[in-house]
Amino acid sequence: MAKALASFAISPTGDGYLLMIEDEDGDTIEMTATFEQLDLLAEAVDQQQNGDEEDVLGVEDEE
Repeated sequence: MAKALASFAISPTGDGYLLMIEDEDGDTIEMTATFEQLDLLAEAVDQQQNGDEEDVLGVEDEE
């Protein structure tokens, strides 16, 4: 079963970024990412949110 996200942080490093993800139990995962990977992650999050926006916010199409 997936755990709930408790916190998420991004810190620049000399050659990219450090992603720190903490779950509801306090367990932390640290990952490094390049600028390009971080950009792809941001695009994927944006696409998912845009696709779900109507359902989450209860917005109806105006025609």
